[in-house]
Amino acid sequence: MSPIDGPARAGLSRHALTLALALGGALACLWLRTPLPWFIGPLLVTAAAAMSGLPVRGSLVLRNTGLWVIGTALGLYFTPEVVAMLPGLAPVIATSIVWALACGYGYYHWLWRANRALPGLTRETAFFSSAIGGASEMALLADRRGGRVDLVASAHSLRIMLVVLTVPFAMQALGTQGTETAPLAARAVQPAGLALLCALTALGGLALRALRAPNPWMLGALAVSVLLAARDAAPSGLPQEMSNAAQLFLGCALGARFQPDFLRAAPRWMLSVAAGTLAMIVASALFAWGLAAAAGQHVATLVLGTCPGGMTEMAITAKVLQLGVPVVTVLQLLRYLAVMLLTARLWGWEARRLRRAPRGVGTSG
Repeated sequence: MSPIDGPARAGLSRHALTLALALGGALACLWLRTPLPWFIGPLLVTAAAAMSGLPVRGSLVLRNTGLWVIGTALGLYFTPEVVAMLPGLAPVIATSIVWALACGYGYYHWLWRANRALPGLTRETAFFSSAIGGASEMALLADRRGGRVDLVASAHSLRIMLVVLTVPFAMQALGTQGTETAPLAARAVQPAGLALLCALTALGGLALRALRAPNPWMLGALAVSVLLAARDAAPSGLPQEMSNAAQLFLGCALGARFQPDFLRAAPRWMLSVAAGTLAMIVASALFAWGLAAAAGQHVATLVLGTCPGGMTEMAITAKVLQLGVPVVTVLQLLRYLAVMLLTARLWGWEARRLRRAPRGVGTSG
């Protein structure tokens, strides 16, 4: 009897099919010269296959591997010169965090008013669906407070997908391309050094996982990689093939979230999420333009740094387009941490505000 039988064999077949489709999507996007071909191609093909009912599946192991590789790659940009520059960005960072929280709060009111007649919709659901960052964590927070996890998860998935499919293409259409190149230590690949770098950053991921930190594989690898690069002690760079594979794995993981009933279940909700996301993209671009003028930063860099997408996706976009990777990473990372730390407390404030409101305005509407 084969050591791999029944469900295990079926699972392997689904993973193999998913990876084959994703690779085909990546190669097609390379041929079409789209932005982020190794991420957008797998995302689109996997999402289309999943919504069509094909047996595709995102692998948690490959997703975590992709996050670990991307975290390691981003950290290598933080050379001593870059780290010395970061304190001067404190006003930009603080302003962008306030903007993200305010933007999410406005988005929450839009989702609630546009969908208050939706059966089972609660204020909690709309609130945690509107946070800009931390999709899995927001779904968990909503579940603990009686919100609809399906609506929260679908809102975050659609928001991230729309950002990924609009912002890079808009930048390509506008001819936006940076000239930033990786520091020498991040470009030179040394086999022994690469093995050491992989081992150290994997230990960082395992440490944060043991501490139950959010997004441990990316943040743990990023922390170790930053420490090494900041001390000018990075033992090696990463081969481009590793970065490409990581993007493919992450594209598969995001695309596989879109199941056959994704768009059919609560279409009004999905339309309002799409409209709100597109409005936030435009508003954030205008905000970034004003902030760049005031701070003397590259407009495209701050667009990516303040865009309402996911931290991983925007950092990948910055890396591929060579647009201020450290600045985008720091802005997205600190916004992510602020959202993780503050959203539950902000909901407590909102719940108290609603209790003080006139009768008839409650958490369930």
